Amino acid sequence: MNLYSLRGVGKALSGRTVLNNVDLDIVAGRITSLVGPSGSGKSTLLRLLNRLMEPDSGQLTYRGTAITSKDPVSLRKEAVLVPQDSTMFPGSVEDNVCYATRMHGITDFNPADALEAAGLSTGYLERDAERLSGGERKRVALARAIALSPYALLLDEPTSGVDPRSSDIIEQSVMRMRDEGTTVVWVTHDIEQAKRVSDHIVHVKDGEAVMSDGRDLQGGGVY
Repeated sequence: MNLYSLRGVGKALSGRTVLNNVDLDIVAGRITSLVGPSGSGKSTLLRLLNRLMEPDSGQLTYRGTAITSKDPVSLRKEAVLVPQDSTMFPGSVEDNVCYATRMHGITDFNPADALEAAGLSTGYLERDAERLSGGERKRVALARAIALSPYALLLDEPTSGVDPRSSDIIEQSVMRMRDEGTTVVWVTHDIEQAKRVSDHIVHVKDGEAVMSDGRDLQGGGVY
């Protein structure tokens, strides 16, 4: 079953065509990685999936219905975007993990469970979020998303700029969520990572999005 289907989707930014007539299915309960050079449209495509951006043309469906029929706030609770910058709000790690749940009125969850699912111990809960390392911030941002129990995780370079150990922890955490039924769309420049974690790889280049088995990608390195 497809969680998302895109048919003829186009998007222009500042007069430049970023996505051109994209046809793509994103299968529910799987990890789909979007790979390609900088500026190819990967992050734009990701933002279309929770209505942070709207397509200029074509049709985008979510769970079988037009995504425009879904209230954006409700959609963003189900399809949670974890941006690349992993911004921390003032306060403790616990405050940050609970930020989105408070916004959506969710009370029946344990922030410690979300933090552990993202690969951090409960000892982090009282730490100052703005004093964390880059890898720790990435994992707190992931925990903040996990706390919402989303249908879909939309990850924009979740391991960029972090050490290999932190990257491995994030990969394992996300793959566990996939195994529990969460759909993941993962933007990455790292082709080897895409091959390692993905059920499906989509090569985004020159405004087009094409399913790939990874063998056609440049040398298996990093864009």
